[in-house]
Amino acid sequence: MKFPGSVLVSVVLFVAETAAALCLSGAYRAAGDRMWQWLTLLFALLPCALVQLSLVFIHRDVSRDRPLVLLLHLLQLGPLVRCVEVFYIYFHAGRVEEPYVSITKKRQMPKDGYSEEVEKEVGQAEGKLCTHRSAFSRASVIQAFLGSAPQLTLQLYICVLQQEITAARSVFMVLSLLSIVYGALRCNILAIKIKYDDYDISVKPAAYLCIFMWRSFEIATRVTVLVLFSSVLQIWTLPVVLVNFFVFFFYPWILFWQSKSPFPENIEKALSRVGTTIVLCLLTFLYAGINMFCWSAVQVKLNDPDLINKSQNWYRLTVYYMLRFIENAFLLLMWYIYKTDIYLYVCAPLLVLQLLIGYCMAILFMLVFYQFCHPCKKLFSSSITEGLLSCFKFLCFVCKPPKSTRVTDKAELKSSENADGSQSSNKTTDSQNGNRHQSVSSNA
Repeated sequence: MKFPGSVLVSVVLFVAETAAALCLSGAYRAAGDRMWQWLTLLFALLPCALVQLSLVFIHRDVSRDRPLVLLLHLLQLGPLVRCVEVFYIYFHAGRVEEPYVSITKKRQMPKDGYSEEVEKEVGQAEGKLCTHRSAFSRASVIQAFLGSAPQLTLQLYICVLQQEITAARSVFMVLSLLSIVYGALRCNILAIKIKYDDYDISVKPAAYLCIFMWRSFEIATRVTVLVLFSSVLQIWTLPVVLVNFFVFFFYPWILFWQSKSPFPENIEKALSRVGTTIVLCLLTFLYAGINMFCWSAVQVKLNDPDLINKSQNWYRLTVYYMLRFIENAFLLLMWYIYKTDIYLYVCAPLLVLQLLIGYCMAILFMLVFYQFCHPCKKLFSSSITEGLLSCFKFLCFVCKPPKSTRVTDKAELKSSENADGSQSSNKTTDSQNGNRHQSVSSNA
């Protein structure tokens, strides 16, 4: 049975970040910075409440009549209780013979074009551990992008304004960055497991390393760009954030309305239509929050039974990173133009170059992951290089003017040349006739 290390990492990051947020908010209160205190508490407690709700929802504790567990979740102690339960199950597994086991069928990765199907017995303890891992993975994603990402942006913004990085704030920012990167990593692994659910997947350490480096560069540069822009153009910060958020929030709903599919009713039997709508809105809210800072890897598809688009779309990936790179470059340009005196001792061109190179490094590690380290790369219908080449060819084709326009332009050019030629020939003929008439008259 696999050691539940992902559960332990999720709980450690959750507890450490919450404790650091409470300590830092206390420091802000002692310094008289009430606004920073309340914002720090907001970005710490709101994701905590959402994590508790997600754990209760996934484990269906409301329908199972577990009042003590619900009370502990209300006290924000749900992850700790779940972690204790996970390790209790893990260390007591195998001591008592289980009355029955379930049999799952998984296909192995194809070798020489042949994929073998393997049956595996799964006991009750292993099934419960699998449910806990899945629940904590989703909770880590919620904690990362609805709590840690706004928190990291806020604390870095305070550092820029105050031109000071305290020890407590630096530790808190490091914890927040690790939480975001870990949440993005879990998002990648969840996407792989959902898309290739029929296969027995094992992720190698090289894949984890590539994802970690990819997400670290991408998130660090994105947060830095947003903070630099907001420090000089505060009035434009809210429009930029809202446009980014609402584009990704409404995009799945627009696709759903265009498909004219019936309203999804199979999310949870106990939920009414209103409850289902709230769950779907929360899902798209999380989807928008992820894409604000990095590529989500999981594409929401509301007309699918699993609510996830399982197809590998290289075009969407390419368009996202192209537009995000252009947006980051534009925001850095605005910062460079309107930078204030607080950046007097900062080499602005070098900083802009470093941030753009950092984002390019993120794209490089992403390409390495999909080309060489993805555990299911043998199942791709086309590699990422082929997908990118076809995408660039398509973009070049779109940007080119149509052939009919070019043929019309050429025809117009030729006709104008012919008209000019005929006019010049007529002029020469008239001049020759005039000369002849003058010579005849002179002879006469």
